[in-house]
Amino acid sequence: MTTREDLDAAAIELLKSLGGRTLTPRERMAIPPQEMPSQDPAVRRNNMHEVALGYTAAQARVEALRCLQCKNAPCVSGCPVRIRIPDFVHAIAEDRMSDAISIIRENSLLPAVCGRVCPQESQCQAPCTLGKALKDSAKGVAIGRLERYVADLDRETAATALPELPPPTGCRVAVVGSGPASITVAADVRRAGHEVTLFEAFHKPGGVLVYGIPEFRLPKAIVQAEIDALAAMGVRIETNFVVGRTRRLTDLLEKDGFDAVFIGSGAGLPKFMDIEGENLVGVFSANEYLTRANLMRAYDRERAHTPIYVSKHVAVLGGGNVAMDAARMALRLGAESVRLIYRRTAREMPARAEEVAHAQEEGVVFEMLQNAKRILGDESGRVRAIECLRYELGEPDASGRRSPVAIAGSEFTIDVDTVIVAIGNESNPLIRQTTPGLETDRRGRIIVDEQGRTSLDRVFAGGDIVLGAATVILAMGEGRRAAAGINALLAERGRR
Repeated sequence: MTTREDLDAAAIELLKSLGGRTLTPRERMAIPPQEMPSQDPAVRRNNMHEVALGYTAAQARVEALRCLQCKNAPCVSGCPVRIRIPDFVHAIAEDRMSDAISIIRENSLLPAVCGRVCPQESQCQAPCTLGKALKDSAKGVAIGRLERYVADLDRETAATALPELPPPTGCRVAVVGSGPASITVAADVRRAGHEVTLFEAFHKPGGVLVYGIPEFRLPKAIVQAEIDALAAMGVRIETNFVVGRTRRLTDLLEKDGFDAVFIGSGAGLPKFMDIEGENLVGVFSANEYLTRANLMRAYDRERAHTPIYVSKHVAVLGGGNVAMDAARMALRLGAESVRLIYRRTAREMPARAEEVAHAQEEGVVFEMLQNAKRILGDESGRVRAIECLRYELGEPDASGRRSPVAIAGSEFTIDVDTVIVAIGNESNPLIRQTTPGLETDRRGRIIVDEQGRTSLDRVFAGGDIVLGAATVILAMGEGRRAAAGINALLAERGRR
């Protein structure tokens, strides 16, 4: 395995050979993509430290020099928040790192997060001109890795100062939830001079960033730094506050004096398969499993007081990023074997290619074209096995992926003691159930207009509660749109 030191040395030599001169497009295309340094798979499967180690300074500059700086900048159109990607990449190439992070922060409040967990390969990197010229999208400019590099450098050097705030407007805004959409709204509304209170149901803020994404993929210190920045801006944060239980949403407006409310409560209701045996001991939703391990640090058995089921042989049902997170977490919690069961092939799998590769390197066994039919228990009601069916691919479904078709009579069993269901989430229903007049669609997602306004006056929404389970950057885009709507509303009220 190539070490970080080896990759850095190679990048330094390449920079020297280029001599700081202006490169032609052909010369840029000849620069090899920079490999992301990472922990050895045999080591990392036994720890919770971050897997990807990040570019070195030389690697970042070399990767940035690969950018063709094309005038039409298709990467920008692929970015949900429209970061000026060629400009920040060019700044990195010229070693102007403070300029690079400033450009990113014009549109993104969470660059260290997005650089780690967003699916750049299907967003900004998908239309990269370099990737198309090389006939391999995976060889396009590594935009996400470059974003991560400058964001980490900025955090480590404490280079970014807090924004100057205008005089108080006297308006108060309640933000429900503390995930990516809510963090974005809180910052944008506070920067307009309004008082902001953020309400979080859990005991720690951060939403899906802390309870859903494992430490080995997104260190919690990075999320905490963003929460600390909000607090330093004067955003009040109340934890253990469940809107819909602790206080109804309408009470925030009618009794507590808030002038507007943003709902960013996410998509936290796990889906199950409705098959026999899902009530057995040893069956978990991925949400519960990851929340216990991530937010409550159940992996730290010596110091954490949160129990977690001790597993030897685990089956994870699903093929998305959450399934990868659950499978890789199970290994780190001591499982001897982990199988990921998916009813399509790897080609149709929605998880990021990097996460799939990391899971395979760490020893997760992928069982393609299979799916659970029922879960079998022992005499004490605990999981002992899972019965599966084999599948083949039929015609494409509405999403364009080929539909899986069960093969009759193909049943077989796998001995397991734990089953983790990771087939998606639905919108949190609590606020909808406790807020008359709040319009939702048939899936329980809140309906909003182009400014994030709901059917209720002065109530806005965004993120997964509107989109369904989506990406961090898409949730941020929703939050930015809703914040603009809230600021416009409060400015209009102030002029009256």
